[in-house]
Amino acid sequence: MLGYVMVGTNDLDRSIKFYDQLLKVIGLKRTDTDDVCAGYVSINGPGSIEFYITKPFNKEKATFGNGSQVSFIVNTRAEVDKFHQEGLKLGAPSEGSGGERPEGSGVYYSYLRDLDGNKICAFTNSKT
Repeated sequence: MLGYVMVGTNDLDRSIKFYDQLLKVIGLKRTDTDDVCAGYVSINGPGSIEFYITKPFNKEKATFGNGSQVSFIVNTRAEVDKFHQEGLKLGAPSEGSGGERPEGSGVYYSYLRDLDGNKICAFTNSKT
């Protein structure tokens, strides 16, 4: 069972601006911020932080993990598409727009890289 997910950043203010806008489209909001991190909770959830962005504790440069990905489950394909469109608008490079993967599976994904290169995904099992 997961407690929360955390990704590193080299520019916390820039990442906060990015994730505040992007995560809003999938129902997450920032509730905690300090000098090294920001935490996000589900608007309709229990209030526990589910996602953090942070400067590395060891004060070294933040790097993304090769093969690592953070995936956010959403309710509809429209939310997946909106997540992708909003990310592009905020400057995130696309790693694959909305579509079933593999084709015919019924699972609909989109992929982006955040501003620090972390791979993020929105997906749904919904057919609509």
